[in-house]
Amino acid sequence: MTKRGAFICLEGLDGSGKTTQAKMLAEKLKDGYNAVYTAEPSRGKIGTFIRKHCLYGKKRLSSIVEALLFAADRMEHVETEILPALQQGRIVISDRYLYSSIAYQGAAGLSIEWIEKINEHALKPDLAVFIDVDPKVAMRRLKPNKSVMENLETQQKVREIYLKFVEKGILVRVNGNQPKNAVARELYIVVKKFLDTFH
Repeated sequence: MTKRGAFICLEGLDGSGKTTQAKMLAEKLKDGYNAVYTAEPSRGKIGTFIRKHCLYGKKRLSSIVEALLFAADRMEHVETEILPALQQGRIVISDRYLYSSIAYQGAAGLSIEWIEKINEHALKPDLAVFIDVDPKVAMRRLKPNKSVMENLETQQKVREIYLKFVEKGILVRVNGNQPKNAVARELYIVVKKFLDTFH
């Protein structure tokens, strides 16, 4: 029987370098591991709808609708991509997951308990990492066509929620204010240490 793989998610502000780091990590782990990169919103029907109609619309949808759409996309993502890869013994690196919903919709004023409740069937990650960047630095890195969530006030609130999860030991913090290769090294050390003791 194939050994179950490991599910690792990377979280962070928009502009934190998280996507670059997730792709670099998946690539580096291919040396010795069967690693795969995935992301949320997913490439499924709901994820495609979110990217097309929610993130880059003229104004933000209600936070309740956002949270429900992201939760629905997450379940589809788990069922169609994450679980099948884990059952094949692969290391799944997800660029955003559950904690993005909690941080972003929580920052919009929704109850964190309710967001957790509607995501209660989502698979729990084996390791969750927060790439922490100063919100002002993150904002400077963003492209001109910003999403509806990419403003300084939102990003500051989002970071505060992420840091509470770091304090609780749910997320592992990596310093994202360093040069790209230094962040990649720190992230790899955290992940390799975890994988060495996993199973």
